[in-house]
Amino acid sequence: MELTKQKYAVGTVQDFLLQIGRVVIAGNVELAIFRTSDGTVYALENSSPHPKGGPLAEGMVSGYYLYDPLYDWKIDLRTGDVQAPDHGRVLTYPVTIDGDLVTVSI
Repeated sequence: MELTKQKYAVGTVQDFLLQIGRVVIAGNVELAIFRTSDGTVYALENSSPHPKGGPLAEGMVSGYYLYDPLYDWKIDLRTGDVQAPDHGRVLTYPVTIDGDLVTVSI
């Protein structure tokens, strides 16, 4: 059975400040959306993979990495993988930019 992804318009490129996370609801998923210094937009589930959980949108971005605001785990925005020595993964979602419109596929 193939799952069909739904596309959600989540804002314009200008709505997402460089290196600052923003919480957006797309369908029934709470996303943390980040725009890196090179202008690339990434969407992750706004939930830390740390056993105690927590939001990610308030984390700090450096290059293509997000630093978890509560536990300082380093998370790759491109893959969602937590960097060693910690381990885990955050769900990531494909982002499309058409003109200025940012859409996320869930």
